[in-house]
Amino acid sequence: MPKAYVFTRYGGPETEALVEADRPGPGPGEVLVAVRAAGVNPVDWKQRTGYRRPGESDTRTFPAVFGNEVSGVVEEIGAGVDGIAVGDAVFGNTVAGGYAEYALLPVTVTAHKPAGLSFPDAAALPVAAATAYDGVRQLDLPAGATLLVTGAGGGVGSAAVQIARALGLRAVGVASEGKKDFVESLGALHVPSGPDLAARVRAAVPDGVDGVYDLIGGDVLAEAATLLDDPAKLITAGAPAPEVEKLGGARVERARNSAVLDEVARLVVSGRLDPHVTRTFPLEQAGEALRTVEDGHARGKIVIEVTA
Repeated sequence: MPKAYVFTRYGGPETEALVEADRPGPGPGEVLVAVRAAGVNPVDWKQRTGYRRPGESDTRTFPAVFGNEVSGVVEEIGAGVDGIAVGDAVFGNTVAGGYAEYALLPVTVTAHKPAGLSFPDAAALPVAAATAYDGVRQLDLPAGATLLVTGAGGGVGSAAVQIARALGLRAVGVASEGKKDFVESLGALHVPSGPDLAARVRAAVPDGVDGVYDLIGGDVLAEAATLLDDPAKLITAGAPAPEVEKLGGARVERARNSAVLDEVARLVVSGRLDPHVTRTFPLEQAGEALRTVEDGHARGKIVIEVTA
């Protein structure tokens, strides 16, 4: 039987297991994919603890498969699916988990994988790169403006910096000293994270910043907000809506459609966006892959490679 990496209840790593699972069948508007690669994201372990995205159902069937993004080859298509056929190489967001040999994808958030895009790189795009793209577009800063990105060393942050640069923006990336070289390699001005962040940003960028894309929340979000003349140019994917709204900003508005996936794939193929897949793990080591992200020490993207 096909294998999947799951959590059996809400809790910590002790709830995780590699199990045999039935091969799912696609419903209307869905495609079944033989998974080649699955991206690993902080939201994966957060969901294991009981976290739910805004608007997400408060019910979950256990065992629940980890993962929210995959790439692979279409095995079956459900009713009403147009434009995608069996045998197509695709990538996208999952219906219910992707750390598995087979996964279901909604056709509305599935895109064809360009020939010049590897399966691991494609699997790294639907969550982090698409979130980064949506946020940078939401800010709608003019070319030449300065964007501050907190958490610039992670998957979303590193993509946001690169997308900002591709759109003609100046990028300032906040990250630990250990990620300085990485952030600078993306074309951003690095500012060390830690207390008194605003003072360091003002010293590094005397002419100020025009927008803030926050991926941390809490005190970092609050301090970064003080750098803006226009609080509407503050967005976050790292804090709940009430936390950013009281500062005059907003949550990142996710498009969640195939068009965004097509666009970020084009940026990769053109060389303007590197997903920075820094390490891959086999499905049998999915737990280790997840720990790498959960411990907060991952640089760039972690991907699980699957052989179905």
